[in-house]
Amino acid sequence: MSVADASPVSEKPARAPKPPIPVSVLTGFLGSGKTTLLNRILQDPAMADTAVIINEFGEIGLDHLFVDQAGDGIVELSSGCLCCTIRGDLVTTLENLLRHLDNGRTERLARVVIETTGLADPAPILHTIMLHPYLVMRYRLDSVVTLVDAVNGLSTLDEHEEARKQAAVADRIVLTKTDLLDTEESQRSYSELKSRLLTLNPSARVLDTQAGEATPETLFNAGLYNPETKIPDVANWLNAEAYEPNHHDHSHGHHHHDGDHHHHGHDHAHDINRHSDAIRAFTLSTDRPVSASALEMFLDLLRSAHGPKLLRVKGIVQIAEDPARPVVIHGVQHVFHPPATLDAWPDEDRRTRMVFITKDLPEGFVRKMFEAFTGALRPDTPDSEAILNNPLAVSGFTSPLRD
Repeated sequence: MSVADASPVSEKPARAPKPPIPVSVLTGFLGSGKTTLLNRILQDPAMADTAVIINEFGEIGLDHLFVDQAGDGIVELSSGCLCCTIRGDLVTTLENLLRHLDNGRTERLARVVIETTGLADPAPILHTIMLHPYLVMRYRLDSVVTLVDAVNGLSTLDEHEEARKQAAVADRIVLTKTDLLDTEESQRSYSELKSRLLTLNPSARVLDTQAGEATPETLFNAGLYNPETKIPDVANWLNAEAYEPNHHDHSHGHHHHDGDHHHHGHDHAHDINRHSDAIRAFTLSTDRPVSASALEMFLDLLRSAHGPKLLRVKGIVQIAEDPARPVVIHGVQHVFHPPATLDAWPDEDRRTRMVFITKDLPEGFVRKMFEAFTGALRPDTPDSEAILNNPLAVSGFTSPLRD
């Protein structure tokens, strides 16, 4: 990834290609209610011109909606949407959708929704789009929607790492079966579940299906771009305030006042030893402009040494070489979307802000590495030159230190 070569987000309309098609991933553990939600939202007029990609027809109860086999694993639904099977390769399925669109067999494709199996880690699906040189131009990641069973969700999070990761990477968390919480014990468990989800992923918007909150309008459009104005909505996309100390009643943290601001919102808000989450959500920020090379080296070292532990990273960075035009970054584990340069800052806040959700990677470790590469030196810690030129320093930053 080259930050220095990041391309501008917007171009003149005369040269601009068709806008990328938003892709959302619908995930959730077994029994969380993905089938029920899909059947309902596909009847909504707002889902017109949507393609839904599922693993196998037999695994999800949408068969009553199928009306026409269109070939290439693509089926037209009575609602006007399309439904596709994954025939061993998600790339092929996504390319087939584009082929239908480009040759006129499909008039319009407004959105793609990919439904995962209950045991799936959504990261490989996100990687498929972020890594493929053609798909990354034609599609854009919009949202990860994770369904959580309100009755069994707490025990599921306790027992299954996949469920914890599904919640941690979500942009939207949808609580299902809340109508079945009919005892005091179930209500207590539900309250603990909501607190747990908040700790795993403080910035995700939480929706209740029984309250009618899970609609196409609320489930989707969680990406960087405002779908109405077509301009970046960085504040909503980052939602960095959700990580700040005291943003939620149960959060704890502290704030440095030395030109570099580091919010430590959730390292101690939950007993990670009890549940073996080891998942942390936090922000790093600085008033200092960051050189393009320093940012690139920081991200490259972090992802090469600790990629699997980076569940999700988002950020807006003030680049020293071009401070008026910030760079936006988005990563899932070791894979980062090509960085994009905005034409201007979206608001008055010109700080570099990066939000992290990590597993088995302490906030303090990431913070020390960030400070080393951005020039915020601390006593007895190496700077970026020392890290790159000294094998012992490099090994120190490839093995997490105690937080």
